[in-house]
Amino acid sequence: MCDSLVAAPTQTASGRTLYGKNSDRKGEECQPFVQFPAAHYARGSQLRCTHIEIPQVAESYRVMGHSPWWVWGFEHGVNEHAVAIGNHAVFSNETIEERPGLIGMDLVRLGLERGRTAREALEVLAGLLEAHGQGGPALAPHGTGYHNSFVLADACEAWQLETSNRHWAARRVSLAAVSNHYSIGNDWEIASRDAGHFAVAAGWCSPETRLDVAAAYGNPHVPPQFSQGRRRAAERALSAAAGAHDVASFTAALRDHGECGAAWTTVDSTPADERHFTLCAHSEPVSSTTASLVAELPVQPSAAAWPVWVAFGTPCTALYLPLYLDGILPAQLAVGGSAPETDSAWWSFKHLQDLVSQDPAVRFPRLREVWAKQEVAIEEARVVTERAAFEAEDGDASADQLTRFMQRSVDRVLERASDLAAELARVG
Repeated sequence: MCDSLVAAPTQTASGRTLYGKNSDRKGEECQPFVQFPAAHYARGSQLRCTHIEIPQVAESYRVMGHSPWWVWGFEHGVNEHAVAIGNHAVFSNETIEERPGLIGMDLVRLGLERGRTAREALEVLAGLLEAHGQGGPALAPHGTGYHNSFVLADACEAWQLETSNRHWAARRVSLAAVSNHYSIGNDWEIASRDAGHFAVAAGWCSPETRLDVAAAYGNPHVPPQFSQGRRRAAERALSAAAGAHDVASFTAALRDHGECGAAWTTVDSTPADERHFTLCAHSEPVSSTTASLVAELPVQPSAAAWPVWVAFGTPCTALYLPLYLDGILPAQLAVGGSAPETDSAWWSFKHLQDLVSQDPAVRFPRLREVWAKQEVAIEEARVVTERAAFEAEDGDASADQLTRFMQRSVDRVLERASDLAAELARVG
């Protein structure tokens, strides 16, 4: 389960595209935040993705994103050209290919490494899908696979891409919420050549009408409560601040708990009930939010430093850390595997999340009080650091400023997380 929000420049207060996503997976699956430099490769090089090897390109761009510990790719991320991409599982009438291929997370990272704009990244994904398919475990190392939808955004526009094996269709969006079901109708702008022919041959649509992607490819047997309620909640949040969205409106939406609003209280529900599934997901045994990201995408990313805000685990029990691709990320963000590790940011926040879940009525208000103050302090320091980085004599000096700021922020937050965990363990 996953949810993406996107607002084009005409819908935001800053005139910059905003992209946000919650990555929902099994609650114990660690999802570090990792960074890779730009690189050049020799002709004929091969690239090992999660399950298969594919030909490498001559050049890859600098990227960073959240990556489940056992996966090569990203759940969501950004590149040096201010392109953001995230994926979501969707459930098709078409059976997923048995042979291994690229999984959705591989495609996210590949699009970022190879695309300078959202449209260019879309073309990268489309070509890779048609060449290699999508198959192999994606939920867990030995689990099942799934088909994918994507949101791809840059400073000028955003695209929604929906796929089924090697078939795909896409449309531009300006203010949109995307969840775990097909939602492109007959309003697609571009598509694979055989998307319509395949659906007609399968008996899913008529040759006399334009392909309706959701009606033809969407599996009608998938329970709608998994995702349609979350999408409606996201659309309400988008409508409420249309034309004036900012980072705060996106982080608030990604922390939403449905009828409980910003609070985390127990709702008497089961997976058969739509109320069980909220944007900030605590929806075991189905899924929980394990990582979150908000990006504000500048028109000229090379002109000045620009941050991405990331959270580990459920964003309601975490805080959003501003991170810069121009600097070197703190090592603690990239640490984490299948078992708890003391020097892992992800596992530190997961520990706090577990403590709060034991008595949310008492512990959650205290946690939010602490993190709200910490977020304000970090934002004040970020503004000062960003100004100093802009005024630095050269790019290396600017990157050093950003690197030191990120390391100080992470060190202080993890120290505070440890103290807060001890405090919460004593109350409730």
